[in-house]
Amino acid sequence: MAPIAAARTAPPTARAVLRVTDRDLIAACVGGDREAARALHERYYGIASAFLRKLGTRHGEIEDACQEVFLRFFRYLPSFRGEAELKTWLYRLCITEARSARRRRRISQVLEVLLSQRRAEASDQVPAAGRTDATLARLCSAALDRMGEGLRLVFVLYEMEGLSGKQIAEIARCPEATVWRRLHDARSLFRAALDADTSGVTPPAREQARPDP
Repeated sequence: MAPIAAARTAPPTARAVLRVTDRDLIAACVGGDREAARALHERYYGIASAFLRKLGTRHGEIEDACQEVFLRFFRYLPSFRGEAELKTWLYRLCITEARSARRRRRISQVLEVLLSQRRAEASDQVPAAGRTDATLARLCSAALDRMGEGLRLVFVLYEMEGLSGKQIAEIARCPEATVWRRLHDARSLFRAALDADTSGVTPPAREQARPDP
């Protein structure tokens, strides 16, 4: 603990910080030592960044993804019991964030595709100035809320999670043909909801949904 304590009067050298164990840094960080928190961040930022890249997080997403990882890292650090290595715990946080980044990317891609397929009398796309992550998330959430449980499940698993029809059929416990029909209905409702959002007209919810066979 000496190098961390000394940080209150003089910054420790890089070599001195390297000699401090993770356990000591965690204890100091939980106790409110900002130098310890900074040392943990510097020690593990490169590891988190490299692992996120290997998990498929894109270059433009890395900085935000790392920020989210370390927000959770320091939020939950007081509950870390040392049952696994700190690096292993960090990897788990990275896996969760990489999955979230992929989901956000798929949502954006799905919205772009479906918006391009809107009916001819509607505008072809959301205005570029409004096509922010927050706008896309709001549009997607509003569209999903208009679906029944069965349609929503199929849509999310196929369009956002990338599962196959066979996998979805197993999860939803229905024939694969039903999966494709539900997906068709869900896409129709999704496009209708987007039309309503961008035109200011709200169609009746679930009006295009058909009963399951």
